[in-house]
Amino acid sequence: MGLLTVVEHPAVADRLARARDRSTPTPSFRRAVEEMGVFLAYEATRELPLEAGTVDTPVATAAARRIATRPVVAPILRAGLGLLPGFLSVIDDAVVAHLGFFRDPETLAAVPYYANLPADLSGRAVFALDPMLATGNSGAAALDVLTARGATDVTLLCVLAAPEGIAYLHRKHPTARVVTCAVDERLNDHGYIVPGLGDAGDRMFGSASSVPAGYRPGRT
Repeated sequence: MGLLTVVEHPAVADRLARARDRSTPTPSFRRAVEEMGVFLAYEATRELPLEAGTVDTPVATAAARRIATRPVVAPILRAGLGLLPGFLSVIDDAVVAHLGFFRDPETLAAVPYYANLPADLSGRAVFALDPMLATGNSGAAALDVLTARGATDVTLLCVLAAPEGIAYLHRKHPTARVVTCAVDERLNDHGYIVPGLGDAGDRMFGSASSVPAGYRPGRT
């Protein structure tokens, strides 16, 4: 797998079309994101190392291979939670970590507010989840936290990516992989992906903002 993988599949294209459609209601949007998470996880985890063993079938003993080390999956709150069920349907025993960031509405900087993850990530494959790789600020900040805990094999899964976000993430984390359903044209002046699909978190959960009450914009 290269540093950038775009998942090409008719079922992915169809679900992405549903997600882009502004008339798609919240439950259908959430379901489309979850289902795209399955395809993203399938592609992103195809190189997980396996260990050989055996298993007793009802008839005889058979050679078997199992995932050698449980990977870690880290949804970036809040929108990354939408990709988590799809990921876990592929790798059901992954260790689930959580990273919380919100975007300062003035500076577009990623502001951390929560982190719950294993103390040592060395030797594990780690997958960060965030539907939108726009400016790359949140993705890079999440990878900062993960690599500070020893992660060296890190992949970001996203539904959409902007060229600016990909470039920024790879400047900050040159060996990180990005697996996405599509690379869109650009960012607009507000840091949103064009044509994009709007604010994934708002559309997924029906809420209006992820900025905590009382937060003063521009002060990170």
